[in-house]
Amino acid sequence: MARGMSEDSELAVQEPDRRSLGTMENKRNIQIIEWEHLDKKKFYVFGVAMTMMIRVSVYPFTLIRTRLQVQKGKSLYHGTFDAFVKILRADGVAGLYRGFLVNTFTLISGQCYVTTYELTRKFVADYSQSNTVKSLVAGGSASLVAQSITVPIDVVSQHLMMQRKGEKMGRFQVRGNLEGQGLIAFGQTKDIIRQILRADGLRGFYRGYVASLLTYIPNSAVWWPFYHFYAAVSPVPSGVPSHCLSSHLWAPGCSHCLHPHQSHGCHQNPCAG
Repeated sequence: MARGMSEDSELAVQEPDRRSLGTMENKRNIQIIEWEHLDKKKFYVFGVAMTMMIRVSVYPFTLIRTRLQVQKGKSLYHGTFDAFVKILRADGVAGLYRGFLVNTFTLISGQCYVTTYELTRKFVADYSQSNTVKSLVAGGSASLVAQSITVPIDVVSQHLMMQRKGEKMGRFQVRGNLEGQGLIAFGQTKDIIRQILRADGLRGFYRGYVASLLTYIPNSAVWWPFYHFYAAVSPVPSGVPSHCLSSHLWAPGCSHCLHPHQSHGCHQNPCAG
């Protein structure tokens, strides 16, 4: 009788342990959403819209940072706030968004990044089922494609950021009236493109390209395998559905928020040389 009671108590103890183990397993098994499961229409529409909203809010500070990096000492601006006020007084709100229309074309690179990543994973899956191998190859390939699109756009955009009334800041100066009666926005872009081609040829659009590749390819190639490792071993925070952490589209800073490939002017500044 005592033995039977002892066995019953052992089973009672073991049962909660099994339930808790099952719960832990469920928390650790984060579902991975592959490319074929993705709603492509929603991804491209919402991805671009979200990124555009972020760009609109941070672009003025990107422009200010670029000018502060390029100026000689403190010849023009004495800091971020000083630059913000002076640009606003001299050029108005439009002055804080010089080069913005051109810069928006880098949105294409974000979509190309994810598309390349997912399709490369799918291709590599025919040769290896290892998430580490698939993520390593796909992450590096996605950054290569994205940087090939981003760098030329950033070069042109950053030269446009340097356009201001008065003293010349960058290597090139737009021919026309910056007060609004001269060249329209894309007219200025065409003028800058012509000057880059005349001075440096096609290579002029890829200043800092190798530095960008050496920065973002390893970053992306290493980040994604760690993401899958994390997804396999880490419990989902309480109250967060597993699918919220499951997609390959989630990336550091979230580009869509910001993918690990995105430079946002972080490659070698073309206006400085």
